[in-house]
Amino acid sequence: MESLETDIKQLIIDTLNLEEISVDEIESEAALFGNDGLGLDSIDALELGLAVKKRYGVVLSAENEAMREHFYSVASLATFIKSQNPAHSA
Repeated sequence: MESLETDIKQLIIDTLNLEEISVDEIESEAALFGNDGLGLDSIDALELGLAVKKRYGVVLSAENEAMREHFYSVASLATFIKSQNPAHSA
């Protein structure tokens, strides 16, 4: 799972053009949105959601309240991706 988390961190950096942040600076359990953690916003969420869908082939639904929980942190996103696409469980 650690390599999946690292891959997600790099995806976040690449997708959102966060060149000033390294993979090591993103904590797996830290919040991605709001005032904590990375402090991403709703536009970032849309871009990240599209990138995750494209990279991992997972189905995302804006109407699904659980999406908020899945996108809480890198760790929760990795768990979600693994549950939707077992090929990414490494």
